[in-house]
Amino acid sequence: MKLPHSKTQKSAKKTAVSEPPWISIIGNPNSGKTAIFNHLTGSNHKVGNYPGVTVEKRTGWLKGRKIMVHDLPGAYSLNPKSQDEKIVADAVQSWRFPGQRPLAVLAVVDATNLSRNLYLTLQVLEWGIPTIVVLNMMDEVRKRDIAIDLNLLRERLGAYAVIPASAKTGEGMKAIVEALLSLTAPAEFYPDESRFTIDEARLAPLAELIAFLETHRRRAAFFPLMDSLRLAAEDRYAAYLQPFLEPEEVTLVSEKVQQARRQYAEMGISCKALESTARYAYIDSVLASTFSEDKIEKKSFSERLDSVVSHPLGGPLILLLILGFIFNAIFSWAQYPMEWIESGVGWIGARANALMPEGVLKSLLVDGVIAGVGNVVVFLPQIVLLIFFISLLEDSGYIARMAFILDRLMNKIGLHGKAVLPMLSGFACAIPGIMASRTIDNWRDRLIAILLIPLMSCSARLPVYVLLISAFIPQTTFWGFLQLQGLVLAGMYFLGFFTAVVISLLIKKFKPVKSTSQFILELPPYRAPMLRSVWWKVYDSAKLFLVNAGSIILAISIILWFLASYPQPEESAGLTAKEKVEQSYAGRIGQFIEPVIEPLGFDWKMGVGLIASFAAREVLISSFATIYNLEAGDDENIVPLIEAMRNDRYPDGRPVFSVLVAVSLMVYFVYAAQCMATFAIVKRETNSWRWPLVMMAYMTALAYLAALAVYQGGRLLGWG
Repeated sequence: MKLPHSKTQKSAKKTAVSEPPWISIIGNPNSGKTAIFNHLTGSNHKVGNYPGVTVEKRTGWLKGRKIMVHDLPGAYSLNPKSQDEKIVADAVQSWRFPGQRPLAVLAVVDATNLSRNLYLTLQVLEWGIPTIVVLNMMDEVRKRDIAIDLNLLRERLGAYAVIPASAKTGEGMKAIVEALLSLTAPAEFYPDESRFTIDEARLAPLAELIAFLETHRRRAAFFPLMDSLRLAAEDRYAAYLQPFLEPEEVTLVSEKVQQARRQYAEMGISCKALESTARYAYIDSVLASTFSEDKIEKKSFSERLDSVVSHPLGGPLILLLILGFIFNAIFSWAQYPMEWIESGVGWIGARANALMPEGVLKSLLVDGVIAGVGNVVVFLPQIVLLIFFISLLEDSGYIARMAFILDRLMNKIGLHGKAVLPMLSGFACAIPGIMASRTIDNWRDRLIAILLIPLMSCSARLPVYVLLISAFIPQTTFWGFLQLQGLVLAGMYFLGFFTAVVISLLIKKFKPVKSTSQFILELPPYRAPMLRSVWWKVYDSAKLFLVNAGSIILAISIILWFLASYPQPEESAGLTAKEKVEQSYAGRIGQFIEPVIEPLGFDWKMGVGLIASFAAREVLISSFATIYNLEAGDDENIVPLIEAMRNDRYPDGRPVFSVLVAVSLMVYFVYAAQCMATFAIVKRETNSWRWPLVMMAYMTALAYLAALAVYQGGRLLGWG
């Protein structure tokens, strides 16, 4: 038999629920859910032209209305295969319980790929909740001469409304709000008819299970056919139904499921493919009557460009050229803004120094706050440029091509292909990268990715690299366009990635995996970056950097100033400012650990900076600035940090810093686990303190040994 499709969304009884009402936004990865969520709520959450940007539920309020909006992670199906899809499946399954049903569902679909996107939409429609199907990217549909019969599509799906939209242009946003406001209260549980095309013979093994669930349909909030298919396909699905069954009924259901599986095995039918086969057959019948497209065979712009950009030989070369351009631009383009900010910080320090009377408060403000925070803010242009370029790569769709190119390498070294995008995200910040690892369905592969992502040099490391490179790496240019400083910066980023590759190879060799799931990556079409999206990404990153400077770094700078200024015993009157700092609490702490870090080429000031930078990596700069300004004495204004580092000397006249020491310190920061927020997110994602401690131990040991090898090896070669 063929199950009939639903002609209309069943009108459900209404029931009073506690305020506020809420709606759920559901859709495939990279369908534009979050962009529409931002339009509806006025939020500025990150969006990107690649799958897996949203990996946790986000919440906001419909503009000007007391209606809450939930943006769920992207999912291809309600049959979860990864952690982020499980979040969606769990959220939907909670709708079985009284008071847990949303006012409506926004099913966002990529209108250029209805065949794939409608699978999830059909699963959602069956819940009997008013569902508004949002056909996103309609601007691209029109460019491709695709015709969609919206009224017939609404009728065939049984949706509350079908709205053409474009998150890029804002088309359809007003219509979505109007459709939502036409609803009044969440529907009482009333499952709609299943949307399948399946013959009677393939359903025969499930007949007893379907009949049992049918008798409990209203009491237990069951979907007899859908639940039967998923029970046969997945053992874990039974957990969703257990709250509604007595213990003996759970046993009975389990027996009927096993019986059905045996019959399907005898028939040579895969239980896991039953639902997908039936749904895609139904989707084909819907699209046959509602969708038409110009069938002229011609390659799209994305396909033509991919033939070059994703080429096995040309692709990696283009990737290297793009990265080389970015790292060179970070130095050359940011030079003047950095100088302007540095001059501004110096002017503020000079004015404060001239206007304030001598004393503790003046020293705190000039040497602690202005010097400590100001010398960190100087590196804002580099942060802005880095995030700007990353945003362009994300929104254009090239970031997915980077993942495709690197997947060939990942496959050879034993790292799951799905780890590529999280690791690339780690170059901006390890935290979203670690959260993005939820897309990896195998726990072992995901854990390896979580432990390796912090090796990617995040934006917090960038100011440290730039400071040391600007101070000690010559401004040499090769072939008229390649800067040595940019190459060294690229080397620091490559070093972290290369180390992750080596560690993964070692894991593969000594603890190989018997089998692993295949990595399938959807390459989105190339799109012109949305200026609004790029702006908000850059703005949010700059704001976060400045907020950290005004909170964490400010607090640490004040603490460092106190530790570097006290105690002040009476006998210190005859000491120089530098000697006073050496005898301060900070000086004593630094000199206490100096024997441990001296083999790395580090002095006590660097030791103080390493300890302080556990709060935030940028604090290393703040600690240097505070200590050098205090050492300069009361008669000095804000001391240029790079100049102070170049002029610093040991008592025997040797320079404290050199090219070799700078490289050793940068290598240490490539590996060191100096981010408390990262430890916290690893604990949350692994639900254990074991793995944050493992990460801290192996990264700290790696940082020490690598810096030791660089410094001592360099000295042996006569570079010291």
